[in-house]
Amino acid sequence: MTLNLANMLTLARIFAVPVIVVLLYLERSLHSALLAYTSSAVFIVASLTDMADGYVARKQNIITNLGKFLDPLADKLLISSVLIMLVELGWVEAWIVVVIVCREIAVTGMRGIAADKGVVIAADKYGKMKTIAQILALIPLLAHYPLLGFDPVPVGTLVLYLALALTIFSGANYLYNFYRNWLQTE
Repeated sequence: MTLNLANMLTLARIFAVPVIVVLLYLERSLHSALLAYTSSAVFIVASLTDMADGYVARKQNIITNLGKFLDPLADKLLISSVLIMLVELGWVEAWIVVVIVCREIAVTGMRGIAADKGVVIAADKYGKMKTIAQILALIPLLAHYPLLGFDPVPVGTLVLYLALALTIFSGANYLYNFYRNWLQTE
């Protein structure tokens, strides 16, 4: 059965995207800290489903082709949508988002070519570190209102630059390995 618990968790991450987008649009209009914190909380829950779906799939031995397709798609939709909204709201510089989204498209393309040859390219440790850094950067940037005298924006911005460096490094690593393993054999 392809619509198992792991895949439902992945779908929940996808369905969280429009919820977060709407919350951010409302927050922009209403300037509400509650809406900002709520969008951050929904993002946290959606991000946690990324760990949960993989755990459930491995634990219950229910890894499916649908899950292999949806899981990275859900990650890209969630992260990219939030980053694009943060540019729209003026909270993140557009060039950072362009670099991150272009890396995601390039790696997805490389994975598509490999899949055409019957090979699944799983996320490596740098790709996982990149995703974690992106998530950790976006949480305080979404919350962005000071709480108990703490301004989360500088922390989020600093972690976003770290995530950007990991994004570039992991993308270059995928490209290098792709070239070494695939293009040289063609």
